[in-house]
Amino acid sequence: MKHRWFVVALALAAASAFALSVQAGRWWSIGEVELGPSGSRSPFGGPGELSWAGGSARWERFGIATWAGGLMAMFVLVVLAGAVAAKRVPRLAARTALVAIATAGLAAIAFVAARPDNGLPFAIGRGVILFAAAAGAGVISAAWVLRAPPRS
Repeated sequence: MKHRWFVVALALAAASAFALSVQAGRWWSIGEVELGPSGSRSPFGGPGELSWAGGSARWERFGIATWAGGLMAMFVLVVLAGAVAAKRVPRLAARTALVAIATAGLAAIAFVAARPDNGLPFAIGRGVILFAAAAGAGVISAAWVLRAPPRS
């Protein structure tokens, strides 16, 4: 497969961006408080839940689904990168990566769409951008593997 190391680097970059977006990336901020799929963080109270922001239980479940989907997509992309680095053409891993990215993307879209509209000043954060970049890079790396000619 031509450009093997580029595909490895792209898949690992996508995996890192997925991990950062759901673990450390704030998706919104309200003043000094950060909100993300796994909960909220405040400088005065530490980690917390999402319920105080006025969201429904469904919104919290979408957040957990986004968190889990991002971590699963990260894992599959690391497997894809490892197989490509081992000079294989991992078509099954590439298809699994596409499914994981699509599933995580649907959960993320639902999480963003279900954000409470209760007058709080939600400001968009880096997590949404990292997640979108990770999804794009992951799809490109998986598509590159699927388009590669089979090994002879």
